[in-house]
Amino acid sequence: MDPKQAIELGNEHGAVMVDLKFIDLVGKWQHTSVPFHRLSPESFDEGFGFDGSSIRGFQPINQSDMLLIPDSATAVMDPFTRHPTLSLLCTVQDTITRQNYSRDPRNIARKAEAYLRSTGIADTVFFGPEAEFFIFDDVRFHAGKNESFYAIDSVEAEWNTGRDEGPNLGHKIRHKEGYFPVQPQDTQQDLRTEICLEMEQVGIEVEVSHHEVATAGQGEIDMRFDSMVRMADKLMWFKHIVKNVSFRNGKTATFMPKPMFGDNGNGMHCHQSLWKDGKPLFAGDGYAGLSDMALYYIGGILKHAHALAAFTNPTTNSYRRLVPGYEAPVNLAYSNRNRSAAIRISTYSPSPKARRLELRFPDPSCNPYLGFTAMMMAGLDGIQKRIDPGDPLDKDIYSLSPEELKDVPRMPASLDQSLDALERDHEFLLRGDVFTKDVIEMWLDYKREHEVQASRLRPTPYEFFLYYDI
Repeated sequence: MDPKQAIELGNEHGAVMVDLKFIDLVGKWQHTSVPFHRLSPESFDEGFGFDGSSIRGFQPINQSDMLLIPDSATAVMDPFTRHPTLSLLCTVQDTITRQNYSRDPRNIARKAEAYLRSTGIADTVFFGPEAEFFIFDDVRFHAGKNESFYAIDSVEAEWNTGRDEGPNLGHKIRHKEGYFPVQPQDTQQDLRTEICLEMEQVGIEVEVSHHEVATAGQGEIDMRFDSMVRMADKLMWFKHIVKNVSFRNGKTATFMPKPMFGDNGNGMHCHQSLWKDGKPLFAGDGYAGLSDMALYYIGGILKHAHALAAFTNPTTNSYRRLVPGYEAPVNLAYSNRNRSAAIRISTYSPSPKARRLELRFPDPSCNPYLGFTAMMMAGLDGIQKRIDPGDPLDKDIYSLSPEELKDVPRMPASLDQSLDALERDHEFLLRGDVFTKDVIEMWLDYKREHEVQASRLRPTPYEFFLYYDI
């Protein structure tokens, strides 16, 4: 869709406003709106000004003026505004140089796609993320100087079997038994369908919708794969739609990796493959029907996994999920069909076009533009250096003895460890000027100051349980 067509779309639907959406460095959508009559073909080159110093990870206050450049190809009518509103995703530019901003995550992903083409290895990388979420009926939390707590609730949660609900009708979902139950246990079938319909309205093709493993309203809706930047755009819309459909139905949705103790958390398994001239490059005669290129790609992912985690699992809460026994693989191995391995080779279809790898440790707290880019750059490094991924591990890794696991590398156990790994290992991200030094430095500084150190300073409720009577 070109600028003229984007404006025509707004006219056809009687748009009165234009919503300009962009993403901050940490991974949250931001927006500003202007009257529709201000949108002209020139707007897609000239952009709209905003204060970059007020956005996380962007500019200092003495260099705050920045521009939002709308991408006409992303034009859709916003499904949640009362008044007709044309929505446009934007990239960020510097007002002086008119260069695309180095810390704009969408710009980083666009540079990554250009770098992929420049290598001659492939011209397209496809991603298919499976972002899990919880839809709760109530959430309360507080972190003060003298108290700290959180409380979540769901009508279908196991802990509510004995609650007086006037009347309690039972049919609660037991812990780790939430995968595929029918109604009345699955209370969110219609809600997920409403989400799917809104996704289709903004151009997202839905492949499947179902309840997930955990009690208390865990769900998953999968989108058809797409090229990297387009898929990251769609994932941001997906999260926005899940939250807003839940909100208008009096419920609250979260993509937080581990909001609940003792049950599965929210993962985001990422299917990925390289293509060139319309042909898949991961299909071959090797292990699990993979090509040498695919195996080298796996080698790069496994080699850089600790550094990748700083982007794919970027919160302190991410590492509450990365523990054995909850379908979040912490052992860095690859395997055919095996969901206990960090990388699974899907066998649902024998078609060469379906040959892909599924990276299972990422979670949906990640900024998709950065997470997808980092994964691809690690895989390309594996191809360029012909990194051997080693032998596959086809056993149930969760059942292996410590002796059998002693030579299998593991994921970092904390955000602090993954940031340290990124500080040591990021050269592969700098190729083609995809990531830049200032992006890496800002990411490390922001995460350490605002999340790692902030969490380290605060006592938790469970520490009172453990230590108050010492």
